[in-house]
Amino acid sequence: MLKGIPPIISPDLMRVLMEMGHGDELVLGDGNFPAAAYAKPKRLVRCDGHAMPELLDAILQLLPLDTFVEYPVALMEVVPGDSTQPTIWEEYRTIIRKHDNHFSDFEFEARFAFYERARKAFAVVATSERALYANIILKKGVVVA
Repeated sequence: MLKGIPPIISPDLMRVLMEMGHGDELVLGDGNFPAAAYAKPKRLVRCDGHAMPELLDAILQLLPLDTFVEYPVALMEVVPGDSTQPTIWEEYRTIIRKHDNHFSDFEFEARFAFYERARKAFAVVATSERALYANIILKKGVVVA
């Protein structure tokens, strides 16, 4: 362990966060997300046993969001015809606003567009989040001195 690093951040996740550059994207996949199918070779980080809110909060303590784009955070929109109303999204808003005062709202991607974007992402983090439509993409910004 290190001082100042949330203990939920594994060495593999820290490596990925450190290797990412401005504009790179990180996918946090819920327990249903096909993470292994969409991650680039050696860019799948397993965070089994962890829920998304705690992980998102820890990551955003370290990762700046991109301020040069309108929407640095993307969610998978509810598939037309599905009656699910994702309650976790409000929790995400609270966590993101705690760490980023520039955050305005989410970008919403259709299911298969989200998957294509995930395929191009720098890395994919697999979690055990049970909430439906809990997948999220973060676009890395710059650290300002």
